[in-house]
Amino acid sequence: NYHIPHNYLLYLFRLYNHHASCTLLYKKPFVESFEETPLLVAVLTYMGYGILTIFGYLRDFLRDWKFEKCHLAREREEQKDFVPLYQDFENFYTRNLYMRIRDNWNRPICSVPGAKMDLVERVTPDYNWTFEHTGNVLKDVINMGSYNYLGFAENTGTCADAASECTVKYGVGVSSTRQEIGNLDKHEELEKLVAGFLGVESSMAFGMGFATNSMNIPALTGKGCLILSDELNHASLVLGARLSGSTIRVFKHNNMQSLEKLLRDAIVHGQPRTHRPWKKILILVEGIYSMEGSIVRLPEVIALKKKYEAYLYLDEAHSIGALGPRGRGVVDYFGLDPSDVDIMMGTFTKSFGAAGGYIGGKKELIDYLRLHSHSAIHATSMSPPITQQIITSMKCIMGEDGTTLGQERLCQLSENTTYFRRRLHEMGFIIYGNNDSPVVPLMLYMPAKIGAFGREMLKRNIGTVVVGFPATPIIESRARFCVSAAHTREMLDKALNAISEVGDLLQLKYSRKNRHGSEGTDCFSFLESHQD
Repeated sequence: NYHIPHNYLLYLFRLYNHHASCTLLYKKPFVESFEETPLLVAVLTYMGYGILTIFGYLRDFLRDWKFEKCHLAREREEQKDFVPLYQDFENFYTRNLYMRIRDNWNRPICSVPGAKMDLVERVTPDYNWTFEHTGNVLKDVINMGSYNYLGFAENTGTCADAASECTVKYGVGVSSTRQEIGNLDKHEELEKLVAGFLGVESSMAFGMGFATNSMNIPALTGKGCLILSDELNHASLVLGARLSGSTIRVFKHNNMQSLEKLLRDAIVHGQPRTHRPWKKILILVEGIYSMEGSIVRLPEVIALKKKYEAYLYLDEAHSIGALGPRGRGVVDYFGLDPSDVDIMMGTFTKSFGAAGGYIGGKKELIDYLRLHSHSAIHATSMSPPITQQIITSMKCIMGEDGTTLGQERLCQLSENTTYFRRRLHEMGFIIYGNNDSPVVPLMLYMPAKIGAFGREMLKRNIGTVVVGFPATPIIESRARFCVSAAHTREMLDKALNAISEVGDLLQLKYSRKNRHGSEGTDCFSFLESHQD
């Protein structure tokens, strides 16, 4: 008997229609979790940064008056009138906040970064400004930080043997570009294999994953073109977009309403001032977002791309090999046609245990990039043993090695991901991302807990990656776990027990959801999850 305003009913009707149309695009449930930060935690996080900032300014005051020594590079007095080399706040952050927890990063490893690894022990005599090695080694640290999704980062087995044989035959370096005398038969074999793996006409390999984005996007778009970029895209995509000289507009993360609004406005209004039609409209998205653990809503993106006749650039750096029943990325995961993606990009640094990147698509696209890509023209060719590592691991995933090892690793990764995420949810942690994503961010929030979590986990022989500003928003610090097929259930249980113990110690179990069951879905939770 409650009176509901007409405009609210209309909003509900439109939202229901949108949800129904989107549901038709998906062949299986698409479940992602981004639990809201508890208000008290947000307030305390801001307070923590406020206190650190106040003490930072106090210490800078003491440094200016020579009461405290500053080890970091600073502008000279005679250069004060020059254009500053450093951004003021980021330099302040590095000097006064990052330096307090710097011991959690750049730890030297002295073994294969597989499921377990060995770390060189180090100490600091001056509060993380410098480090000294003690000569001791921390043995058998469980590696929960490397992107070794399928466990191919190893020094024994088929891949390692093939890479060794290739090194003996070809050497380590090529010392030339592909266009000169650095084009090996191995490179052409790899590109043909990648094209078949992706289900596209042609492909091209590059020696560096970051440069695959940053050097190829400028070859694809330029002045008079429009790039629509997800707000959480990787720095390589952002740099490539900026170097292209195109107009860039950013849409909210994985928000199809935001993307469609930008597409509609671009079609209606055209270029600024002249209102001429855009030469090209290119949508930039990632398969798995490496800091959020979320998976792109690719069926909806493709539907919008077709509706507004835009081009789609898909970065599968983290999803290739890690998603899909055949390990062929987010396109395989959703059961879509590879030809619906105009530019398929990915890297060999994660699931294949190697280095470099690729771009796949139509033959005309690849032929064009061979002549116009800065990375193709000026960069040294991919190292032969790395090329062989990719070929061997990819054939293993495809089953062309005559074994089922690749399929077994894909199944093991999926099982480990589901188990690890479920256990963390049950413990009461706030976990971001999609249920099928092997990238698992655990929210820490408060600045003091970034360093404390990394140190406490290492005390328990667990190697983790903790992440803060500028890689994440300043109040959304987190620990990021990467699940691997190489992890045994025993390793995962040991890591989970350590995480739970440290979570109790640091009071990190912030989640307000039901810890032993799925959260109930009602009209209001549905509305909250679909609001802009």
